[in-house]
Amino acid sequence: MALEITDANFEETVLKSDKPVMVDFWAAWCGPCRMVGPIIDEISKEYDGKAVVGKVDVDANQEFAAKYGVRNIPTVLVFQNGEVVGRQVGVAPKNAYSDAIDALL
Repeated sequence: MALEITDANFEETVLKSDKPVMVDFWAAWCGPCRMVGPIIDEISKEYDGKAVVGKVDVDANQEFAAKYGVRNIPTVLVFQNGEVVGRQVGVAPKNAYSDAIDALL
């Protein structure tokens, strides 16, 4: 399962990570988010130890969604060294997400 990332632990988990980080910004009521969720969970298992993969519920945690301009969900951001290096808005095939991490490893 992907990590649950909140406004409270975002900086420590994402911005200070020494590994690439993939963050899925989602909401429970969002249909497309429910399609992306299982893909993100799979990637979390596959990249365990190599990358950090997590999810931010935008209804409960709005600070970083706003900071990074997340206006549509699902939005998946990829971070390296605290900087956004990739963005995928909407549903994409699994390889679009795994390729984004592979490029940083």
